[in-house]
Amino acid sequence: MNQRLQGKIAIVTGAGHGIGRATARRFAAEGATVVVADVSTGLGRETIDLIAADGNEARFVETDVTDPGSVERLIDDTVAVHGGLHVLHNNAGGSTVDDGPVTEVSLDEWWHAINLNLFGTFLGCRFGIPAIAASGGGSVINMASSVGMIGTAGRDCYTAAKGGIVALTRSVAKEYAPSRVRVNAIAPGAVATERVMAMMGDRADEWLDPDGGVPLMSQTSDIAAAALFLASDESRTVTASIVTVDGGWTTTDQG
Repeated sequence: MNQRLQGKIAIVTGAGHGIGRATARRFAAEGATVVVADVSTGLGRETIDLIAADGNEARFVETDVTDPGSVERLIDDTVAVHGGLHVLHNNAGGSTVDDGPVTEVSLDEWWHAINLNLFGTFLGCRFGIPAIAASGGGSVINMASSVGMIGTAGRDCYTAAKGGIVALTRSVAKEYAPSRVRVNAIAPGAVATERVMAMMGDRADEWLDPDGGVPLMSQTSDIAAAALFLASDESRTVTASIVTVDGGWTTTDQG
């Protein structure tokens, strides 16, 4: 079977759970040499074990994407051990229940959202792009969100951070195209992670299996599939794109 990432060296941040874990497993199954990066050693090693159970191999590097030194070490370690870098999936991020309207939300929550999502993505690009360019080119895949495309009332911190990733993706793509580095982002809507399923409760079934319509909620495997396309040479002319995987939520009046 032809493996779509054969010979490629890939880093996935936030790979200890959810979308990152699904993507790391998919990349490894498609022949990539995968570096699993996560702030949690326990969760990161669980992902390594799952990849091994799939019959593949990966390596774990503990990484805090909000710490410049930690991200730089991740990139340097990957290049030193594996000889280069071709794919960087800046997946680490998230929001909390403490997010809220700009006039009410705490400043701590604002900086948490900005640091984890936007600054973490900035650092991945800052240190990862030179390594990808030195390896002959490749793909950076950032993680935006549907809320960063259209705005969502009551989640101003997360919305601003993800909107910043959309803008950063486009500007960085233009800057580094001459170095054969493609930069794109995925903008998921609701994804059926354990956290989201718990938050939605009984409503989740309607989003996963609507009566006669396209599902509004994705599985983590759906996002991993989009990341695989952007990581592979099949997307060699795709850059500065924001790929929405949201059941059409950002372009139609659904729900």
